[in-house]
Amino acid sequence: MNHEKVEKNLGLMVVLIVFAISLGGLAEIVPLFFQDETTQPVDGLKPYTALELEGRDIYIREGCHVCHTQMIRPFRAETERYGRYSVAGEFVWEYPFLWGSKRTGPDLARVGGRYSDDWHRAHLYNPRNVVPESIMPSYPWLFERELSGKYTATKMSRLKTLGVPYTDEDIAGAKDAVQGKREIDALVAYLQSLGTVLKDKR
Repeated sequence: MNHEKVEKNLGLMVVLIVFAISLGGLAEIVPLFFQDETTQPVDGLKPYTALELEGRDIYIREGCHVCHTQMIRPFRAETERYGRYSVAGEFVWEYPFLWGSKRTGPDLARVGGRYSDDWHRAHLYNPRNVVPESIMPSYPWLFERELSGKYTATKMSRLKTLGVPYTDEDIAGAKDAVQGKREIDALVAYLQSLGTVLKDKR
């Protein structure tokens, strides 16, 4: 009888469904906040350098994360192609996360060290020069624009308040570390840093 009342009362049904889903979600998510493997950095993880941090912002600005994921799932087809699967401890200092869900291009979670700096430069200037079938756009302006470093120290300071272990020396030297460098230098530095901590630890 009570079951029939619930089925005939749309409002009550919606409330109970939302409650059930919320309860299940909390049961799955809340324990993760208390597990070291999801809240503590993996051994050897270092925060991005000033140049890598600027490169990450360029990566976001140019929409690279829209076509390239940075999360290798624990399936054989993925690990054989991209390398060791991703773990939460690699991303504890990532704001925002760039995991993604769409792969127009390959996953970049372990791209660091896979190609030379010159390869990345050629690829970003005109992808078809190194991958003839590529549909990725070209980014020639990255070779012309220079970084001022005006906001780099501020970015690092804000990240420090979120728990990223930047030192006062890191922040003080941030502007000098990037000033006068070209955007291509920053983006390549960022790409070369991706996934290098766990890359060879299968």
